[in-house]
Amino acid sequence: MEKEATIKLRPETYETLANYAQILRLPPELIVEQALEAFFLEASRQLNSRNGLDDNAQTNLSYDEFWEGVDLEES
Repeated sequence: MEKEATIKLRPETYETLANYAQILRLPPELIVEQALEAFFLEASRQLNSRNGLDDNAQTNLSYDEFWEGVDLEES
């Protein structure tokens, strides 16, 4: 049997969520899931960037500077 989680929200936040759920004709749970998914993606991107895992964060060279002097020949 799956256990339900409880998250406490400020009354104003819950009211806003209920209003958007009514306007969008979506269940409040779906709105929360979508919002958290977007938050987790952005937080992950920021953490990866901070940790140097982002390709762009690993060099301070421009594209042209990076490839300057490289001679790529087909064999």
